[in-house]
Amino acid sequence: MESKSGANEQVVEQANIAHSILKTPSTFSQYKALLAKDIRQEFRTREMLTSMGIYALLVLIIFGVAFSQMPSSYEIMPISGGLIWALIVFTSLLGLNRSFSHEKEEGSLQGILLVPLDRAVIFLSKATSNLLFLAIVELITIPLFYFFFLSSEIVADTLWLAVIPIIVGTVGIAGIGTLLATITMSTRGKDVLLAVLFIPLSYPLLFACVSATSAAIVGDSMMMSNYISSVALAAGYDVVMILVSWLLYDYVVSA
Repeated sequence: MESKSGANEQVVEQANIAHSILKTPSTFSQYKALLAKDIRQEFRTREMLTSMGIYALLVLIIFGVAFSQMPSSYEIMPISGGLIWALIVFTSLLGLNRSFSHEKEEGSLQGILLVPLDRAVIFLSKATSNLLFLAIVELITIPLFYFFFLSSEIVADTLWLAVIPIIVGTVGIAGIGTLLATITMSTRGKDVLLAVLFIPLSYPLLFACVSATSAAIVGDSMMMSNYISSVALAAGYDVVMILVSWLLYDYVVSA
């Protein structure tokens, strides 16, 4: 009887352990839950998307006013890549500054940090949501830029290649921007501090993406010869900086 009772207790204990293992969410489940929270929260309030969209439209208006004073012989094509990335960078800085606004104001980040999960999961979910919101704004504003400034120009057949550096650059902005937004989240003057940290640190990425985007729009053979190397530089930057951000995020978010 005692051996039977001990066997039953062992079976119950193993069942409890198995239940606790099954009940513990996996890393991917934690990632999905945090990402779903950010998406659900944003589409309920639309604060980040609305502010980024309005800001991008205002930048386009400023571009229009500035170029309306230029002589008719002035060519916008060679600098169009730089203008597109100026639009993306300034719009993304506004969005990154607001990416942790709810966590800071409502104190939910402290609650998330109390949960036994890998801090890198927080980084990955927030970077993914920032990437998604940036992509949504870009899908609206970049066609508007083309309509206002390039629709009357003869663009090269390689225009579609501009999509690649835009995607690669947006991934890098979301990755390093998420880390820097976390660092500056609780600082005074965080808007200015984020820009001061972000622009110098992301200069290699911006330089490569502007070069590749301009080459795709203009289609000049000399510029296209640097297209692949520029995209490769931007992709390499993404890999290195996102990996560094992944490794440092535990220390940054816990500091």
